[in-house]
Amino acid sequence: MFLTGDQDKTLLNLRTADAPQKVKDRAEIIRLNAHGWYVEKIAAHFKWTPQTVREVLHKWEKLGIQGLWDKPGRGGKSKCKESDIVFLEGCLKKEARTYNSLQLAQKGSNAIL
Repeated sequence: MFLTGDQDKTLLNLRTADAPQKVKDRAEIIRLNAHGWYVEKIAAHFKWTPQTVREVLHKWEKLGIQGLWDKPGRGGKSKCKESDIVFLEGCLKKEARTYNSLQLAQKGSNAIL
């Protein structure tokens, strides 16, 4: 892969930008490949699979810098309402004990019933 001077500088600047760590890692993968690192070496460096590294490189070729970010809407959706969170935060402030996530979920569901 070949990068122009501007592209290399942009990717390098992402290291210190306010961007998700995944984006910074993807930018570094592209730079390393452009500087002669093979896919397998990059994968070992990041402890990623070679296939994942190839996907990053293909996205770069297809989408450019926009390919570094995940599409909106990725990941799990919250199942709690804002009122549930407010209730649980109030319980945590009032009660002098700790909860694990299962106990919090049970406490929240008991309050709703």
